[in-house]
Amino acid sequence: MNDVMLYSSLQLQDFSFLLNGALRTLWLAMWAVALGTALGFCLGWLRHVSRVANSCILVVVDISRSVPLLIQLIVVNAALAAFRMPLDPFACSALVLTIYMASFCSEIYKGGLDAVPPNLTKAGRALGMSYWGAMRSIVIPIMLRRTLPAWIGIVLGVLKDTSLAAVIGYIELLRGAQIIITRTQEPLIVLLAVGVFYFALCYPIARLGAKIEKRAQP
Repeated sequence: MNDVMLYSSLQLQDFSFLLNGALRTLWLAMWAVALGTALGFCLGWLRHVSRVANSCILVVVDISRSVPLLIQLIVVNAALAAFRMPLDPFACSALVLTIYMASFCSEIYKGGLDAVPPNLTKAGRALGMSYWGAMRSIVIPIMLRRTLPAWIGIVLGVLKDTSLAAVIGYIELLRGAQIIITRTQEPLIVLLAVGVFYFALCYPIARLGAKIEKRAQP
């Protein structure tokens, strides 16, 4: 039998499968970004207010930022299984990506908090504000305006890095494309569709970030 007959052509269900993979990519990225941003802010604030905390957290941050994400996914997944605490591919991927996102966010948020002039906080306290009142009304808005471009860049990076979750069994957009390519032997069309899906996911985020940044400028 001719080898060509071993493969089937692209079908409408294949593009539906890719769409499902894109939604799974977006779902994983949303969890990682939301949890990673919140955790990153907490870590950044601790590093801002305490030198001891900064030294301890910096070790974890350096490890997370220096070790390739692919290796982190494999090691964490294997370690959890070895300690009889296995997680499904989505939960494990979300955990690793959250820590990865938080590591980068802690850096930009610490830098943003350090860049806010201390006199502004003192002025707020002199007007009767509590520490957290001054943080909420003065420090955090200024910090967010300065860190937004870097945060958008991290979000886009994490969104694309979700493709590495395939190594531990999570079927996202790129892994779904590989499955279809293996069956149909149509890499050009499938990868072109994948590129369109990634563009559709990333471009609105980049434009929204640019719009927010423009409005936030004084």
